[in-house]
Amino acid sequence: MNVADLLDRADLTVLGGPAAPGRQVTGIRMAMGAAGAGDLVVLLDPDRTSWRLDAELSKAVEAGAAALMVPGTEPLLRSTVLLAERLATPVLGCPADPLDTAVRLAVLIASPDVDVARRVLAAHQALDTATPTLEEMRDLASAVVRAEVTVLARDGALLLGPPIDERVKVSLPVRQRLAGGGVAVPVLALEGRSAELWLVVAGTAGGEEVLAVAAAAAQRSLALRRLELERDARRSSALLGELLQAGDDPGPSLRRRAAEAGWRLDGWHTGIRIDVSRPVDVVTLTGDIIATLSAESVDAVVVAEDGGWVAWVTTDIEPGADAVNRLALLVRQAQRRMADLDPLVGMARPHHGPGGIARSLSEARDAARLAAARAETGRFVHVDRLGLAQLLLAWTRTDTFVPAARSLLAALAADPGDLTRTLTVYLDTESSLIETAAVLGVHRNTVARRIAKIERLLGVDLTDADTRLALHLACRVAVPDQ
Repeated sequence: MNVADLLDRADLTVLGGPAAPGRQVTGIRMAMGAAGAGDLVVLLDPDRTSWRLDAELSKAVEAGAAALMVPGTEPLLRSTVLLAERLATPVLGCPADPLDTAVRLAVLIASPDVDVARRVLAAHQALDTATPTLEEMRDLASAVVRAEVTVLARDGALLLGPPIDERVKVSLPVRQRLAGGGVAVPVLALEGRSAELWLVVAGTAGGEEVLAVAAAAAQRSLALRRLELERDARRSSALLGELLQAGDDPGPSLRRRAAEAGWRLDGWHTGIRIDVSRPVDVVTLTGDIIATLSAESVDAVVVAEDGGWVAWVTTDIEPGADAVNRLALLVRQAQRRMADLDPLVGMARPHHGPGGIARSLSEARDAARLAAARAETGRFVHVDRLGLAQLLLAWTRTDTFVPAARSLLAALAADPGDLTRTLTVYLDTESSLIETAAVLGVHRNTVARRIAKIERLLGVDLTDADTRLALHLACRVAVPDQ
């Protein structure tokens, strides 16, 4: 066992000499005269304020000692620090009773497996008696192993704890010794065939065994949490199904259960549907969706469904146009926070009463389906705007309007750059530079320059309402798939 292991096991501090001592320690000696090669020499009452400690250090080195230990952690004299560095021999400070520490270290060196077993037992006692959260489990494991534990996602992304060397790669669902020291232990998924998480710690004796205990505790905690989430999701889904069937006249029992769930049936309800275009665990992610909406001040009921979520916001009075538009803006901002899910979002009009939840959610689902083909709106469709847009679009698809529209926008098509799409998005987002920039993925200054160029090429003023309407209709014809 080397000096670095002893530092970890006994809470010792390097007061002087190598900061990462690697010398092997073969025994503990309480008297300088009996010290030999590889010993840790323990001084119970040294004179740290004079040259005498320097002399003791020199004697220890001459005898081949691996390190010197003194009581306390107060700084050494400068001369002692320089001497320890020159002799490459660490001087260790002991915050606890040096005699008790020496006895414990002697047992540790003689029987290291006993100490590993003790730490594993401590890990079981700390982690098996409760169902800690992932953060609590990491903190408990770090305390037992006496080293910071890092928690990684299955793909290696950092979740908790200090960063690890970027060269460290974890893949197979088996324990892995890491290059440069350390160990990675997988927290297996419920089926036990893949790693749900990884626990990683720098090399320390006993760390692997303690992490295995922590991994088992984390797996149990995640499994229980998953069962709890699935139970809540089934309960919410069943309650919503009953509400949708009950319409405007839910019975007393249904009203009571809705109240217990925190759902308001009276008032005005504005539905939202969030679809995802790839397979995801909607049950596990429901909490993240709620948090994302809350971060944008959207206080909504959220229920997981196949392929996404439905949500609705309830108000006491009918929201006016400004309030609805404000909510749509907040939902769009929340959608951008969910960019990693590539969500398709539909938002309905407000509807009143218990049956209004069903009517609004039905509209929201239709809007979300249409959002899949509306890249120019950022895959977001609001029914209030959709109805008028669809009506106008049907009117514009005539033999006389189509050639006129294409001629109107011809100057944009001839210019390099996607000016027609920029104009379409700009008008769809109610002439908002910020929203247009977000949809197109460019800077707002870039949008401003493009809009100025469009006005110049077309010879129009986009602050004029009639001009905006004509161009909006023309864009719809010029880009028929949007």
